[in-house]
Amino acid sequence: MQLYIPAWHTAIFLMATASTFVYFLNLSFSTIIERLQTMKIFVPGRICLFGEHTDWAGGYRRINGALEKGYTLITGTNQGLYAEIKAHPSKLIFKTTLTDQVFEIPMNREALLEEAQKGGIFSYVAGVAYQVLTHYRVHGLEINNYRTDLPVKKGLSSSAATTVLVARAFNRIYDLKMTIRGEMEFAYLGEITTPSRCGRMDQGCAYGDRPILMTFDGDRVDVEEVAVGGDFYFVIIDLCAGKDTKEILSKLNKCYPFADNDMQRAVQDYLGKISASITRRAVEAIKKGDAVTLGKLMTQSQAEFDKACMPVCPSQLTSPVLHKLLSWPSIQPHILGGKGVGSQGDGTAQLLVKDRQTQEKVIKIIESELHMQCLSLTLSSAKKVRKAVIPAAGFGTRLFPATKAVKKELFPIIDKDGIAKPVIQAIVEEALSGDIEEICVIVQKGDRELFEDFFHSPPPVEHFAKLSKEAQKISDYIIEIGHKITFIEQQSQNGFGDAVYCAKQWVGNEPFLLMLGDHLYASDTDTSCARQLLDIYEKYGRSVVGLKLTPAELIRHFGTVTGTWVEEQSVMAITEFAEKPDAVYAAEHLRMENMPDDQYCTVFGQYVLSPRIFDFLEENITSNIREKGEFQLTSCLDRLRLEEGFMGYLVQGRRFDIGLPLAYLQSLGEFAVK
Repeated sequence: MQLYIPAWHTAIFLMATASTFVYFLNLSFSTIIERLQTMKIFVPGRICLFGEHTDWAGGYRRINGALEKGYTLITGTNQGLYAEIKAHPSKLIFKTTLTDQVFEIPMNREALLEEAQKGGIFSYVAGVAYQVLTHYRVHGLEINNYRTDLPVKKGLSSSAATTVLVARAFNRIYDLKMTIRGEMEFAYLGEITTPSRCGRMDQGCAYGDRPILMTFDGDRVDVEEVAVGGDFYFVIIDLCAGKDTKEILSKLNKCYPFADNDMQRAVQDYLGKISASITRRAVEAIKKGDAVTLGKLMTQSQAEFDKACMPVCPSQLTSPVLHKLLSWPSIQPHILGGKGVGSQGDGTAQLLVKDRQTQEKVIKIIESELHMQCLSLTLSSAKKVRKAVIPAAGFGTRLFPATKAVKKELFPIIDKDGIAKPVIQAIVEEALSGDIEEICVIVQKGDRELFEDFFHSPPPVEHFAKLSKEAQKISDYIIEIGHKITFIEQQSQNGFGDAVYCAKQWVGNEPFLLMLGDHLYASDTDTSCARQLLDIYEKYGRSVVGLKLTPAELIRHFGTVTGTWVEEQSVMAITEFAEKPDAVYAAEHLRMENMPDDQYCTVFGQYVLSPRIFDFLEENITSNIREKGEFQLTSCLDRLRLEEGFMGYLVQGRRFDIGLPLAYLQSLGEFAVK
C-alpha cells in the first residue's frame, strides 16, 4: 500500500476543490479508493404478467377489510436503463439519453423537495435523493444514464426504473446496506414525493429479471421471489395506439372501497378473488415450467378482465387494437396465450410462445403484417451449477513439519463407513453429492503430478493384487471420479482470491460451487451440505454463501455476515461481509434479528458464486490491490453483493477444520461418527 500513497496524495491535490478535500479527508483510504471508482449498474423495466390494478385495489383493504388482497405477478424486462455512477462531494448530477439536458442540483433537502414537486423525469431523481438524504448521511452523486433501450410510456415503468436506478446508485456508492426490498421502498417513496401517483407494484423492477409475486394488503406489501422451473418465451408488443391511463384508473377507482351496483361489484370480484386465483395458478405454472397452462391462464385473464372491467370504462378498455392483435390469424399456430399489459387498453400486449425460434417468427409476423414494434422477453430457469472449484494450494504452515512430508489435503481421515481416505477425496465426494459434473482443484506449482497420481493412476499391479475385493472396487472408484477432476497450478501463493482466480478460464461464464480445501463437511440431514446450498441457489437465482452460528468470542477467526431474513433463521439477504471482525464491531454492525446476543453468522466454507466474481478478482489483481499482502476473496464477495445481491444460508450440518493441529485431531474423532 505504501507505494500508492504519494501518488494518491498528488491526485487528490490536483483534482479536489477545498470542499472535496474535506469530504475525502474524513474517509478511510480504502473507502476513498472505492468511491472514486466508477461503477456500472443496470435497472430493467418491469412488466405485469398477471394481476394488473390489484396493487391499488388491495390497498383499499385499509378501509374495507372484506376486499380480497391484491396479488400481482411481475418480472423485469430484458431492456432497461444502463448507467455509470460515482460519488460527488456536494451535488446530484444526472445525465440521461432521454433528454439533452443535464440535471444538476445541490444535495440540499429543501432544493431537492422543491425540484421533486415540479414533475417530469428530473423530479423522480430529486424525489429519491430527497428521501435518501432524509434517512442517511450521504454526499452527492453523479449518474450518467448512457444507454436506454426501454420504451417509455408503454406500461413498462420507465419512471419506476429511473427511481430504482437512483436508489441503487446511492446504495452502492455509499454502501447503505439496503436490500433489494429496501431499494424498492426508497424508489417508491421517491416517486410519491413527485406529482406522480404510481401503482405500488411499479418499483418491483428492482428485483431484476426474476419474477416476483407481490401481495397488497392495505398499506402492507409482501414480496416473494418465484423460482422458474423452465424457460418461458414472451413477445412484448407496442400496439402503436393510445390509451388514457388516468381515465382508466379514475373509472376503476370509483368502484372502491364499497360497491354501489352490480357493475362495481363485478370489478371488485375480478380484481379480488378471480384475479387472485388466476395469479396463484400462474405462479405454480411458472414454478413447474408449465408454459401451456401459463398461456391458457393469460387468455383467461384477458377474457375475465374484459367481462368485468370493460363496461366501467368502454372508451379505453374496449381496446380494438389489442384484440385485433390477440386474434390475428397468422400468429395463432405459434402462441400459447396472450393478454394486455399494465392498465390494459391499447398500450402494450404480451404473448407467450412455444420456444425461441417461435419467438423470432412471431416478432417477424407482427412487425411485417401489423407494423408494431416488438421486444423479446425470456424467463429462464436458474442455470444449473455443473462445476466446483476447490483451492488446495496452501503451504500448510500451521501443520509443519507434517506438511513437509505430506500435503495437508492428503492427510488421512476416517469416514463414517470406516474407510481411510485423504481429505481431498472426501471434499471431492462432497461436491459430487450435489450433482456436480466437473471439479477443478487448484494446486501448488509442482504438485499437480502428486494429485494426478492419486486420482488418475491405479496402484502398481503387484500392490493392486494384494488388495481385498472391496479395496479394489474403491481403487476403481477413485479412478472413475478422477475423470471428472482437472488440476490447475497456482504459480505463486498470493492469497485465497488469487487461487480462485486461477479457475477463471476453466469455469467460463457459469455459476460454480466453491469449497475450501482444508475443511470437511457433514450434513445433519439426508441432504448433503453442498446440495443444500445448491438448492438455495436454484430457488433464488443469486450467489449464496453457507453460514454457521458462531459464539461472539470466536468470530475474530471467521468471515462474518449480516443481513435481513428472507426465511426466518434459514435464508437471508446479505447486507455486509466482514473479514474476521472484532467483538466491538460485530456488536454494533453485525447483529441479526431474533438471534441470541452472543451468536453471529459466520462463513461455513462453501459458496455458490456467479462468474461475475472473476471480474472483481481481476480488478484487484490487475491493480495490485492487496489485503494484508494478499489478494483476498471477501472484498470481492462484497462487490458481488452490491452488484447482484447475495444470499446467506444457515447450513444444516457441520464443518471440520483440518488446518490446525488440534482442530485436525478433533476432526479425526468427530468426522468418523458424524
